[in-house]
Amino acid sequence: MTVYLSIIILGIAIFGLSIGVIFNDKPIQGSCGGIGADESCTICGGDTEKCDNLEGV
Repeated sequence: MTVYLSIIILGIAIFGLSIGVIFNDKPIQGSCGGIGADESCTICGGDTEKCDNLEGV
């Protein structure tokens, strides 16, 4: 019973996150931070202006 309940809760969580991504209408992004970050983010192909333009949308 615990396994079934865990699977159901996990499924509801994933469903909720996917609905948030759909209605937010923005691409999923990484943080580009963390341990050993070297200020070279590859999310927008290294073009920081492109990332800035996506934030204003």
